[in-house]
Amino acid sequence: MTTALVLNSTARGSQSVSRQLVELATENLREADPDIRIIARDLDAEPLPHLTADVAHVITGGSPSNPAQEAALRLSDALIEELKAADVVIIGAPMYNFGIPSTLKSWFDYVLRAGVTFRYTEQGPIGLVGRKKVVVVESRAGFYSEGETMAMDSQEPHLRTMLGLMGLKDVEFVRVEKLAFGPEAMNAALEGARERVRQVAIPETLAA
Repeated sequence: MTTALVLNSTARGSQSVSRQLVELATENLREADPDIRIIARDLDAEPLPHLTADVAHVITGGSPSNPAQEAALRLSDALIEELKAADVVIIGAPMYNFGIPSTLKSWFDYVLRAGVTFRYTEQGPIGLVGRKKVVVVESRAGFYSEGETMAMDSQEPHLRTMLGLMGLKDVEFVRVEKLAFGPEAMNAALEGARERVRQVAIPETLAA
C-alpha cells in the first residue's frame, strides 16, 4: 500500500493558497490510488512544541531524564516514523517574512536527528530516510524566482537544505507567486500552479 504524508503549515485556514494546492495534490493521489493511506498533519491547528532545552537534549542524542524529555523523544520518534513510512510527502510551505512558518520549522526540528534521519561523515552528511517523492507547494505574495529579489528568498534554499540533509533529493517545488500583484496576476499564478501540481504530485509508480 502506498502511503502519503501531507503537511500543512499555513496560518490562514481555508483561505490559504498553499492549503488549496496541497488539497489538490492529495485529491490527485487518491484518484490515482483509491487505497492510498494518507497521514495528514495540520501544523497550524495542532502545532508542535517549539525547541526548548528538554527537546534539544533528546533530539541531539541525550537520554531522557524527566517527563518533558520523554514526551519530546516520543513525539520525535512518532514524526520520524510517519516520514519513513511515507512513499510520497506533500508539504504546504507559505512564505512568511521571507522564510517558512515557524510551525513547519518545528516539524523539521523534531525529524532532523543525527544518527536517525541522517549521519555525519568526513565526506558530508548522508540521509537515512530512504527514497521518497516530495512535492513542496510554496505560496508567495511577491516574486522571488528571478532578479534581485532572489537574494531575499530564505524559504526554498532552507527547505532544499533540510530535505537534502535527510537524503530527500527527488523534490519538486511548485511556486505560486505574485499573489499580491492584483487579481489578474494572482489568477494566472494560481492556474499555472494548479497545472504544475497535476504534473508532479503523482509518483511514477502510481501513474504507471
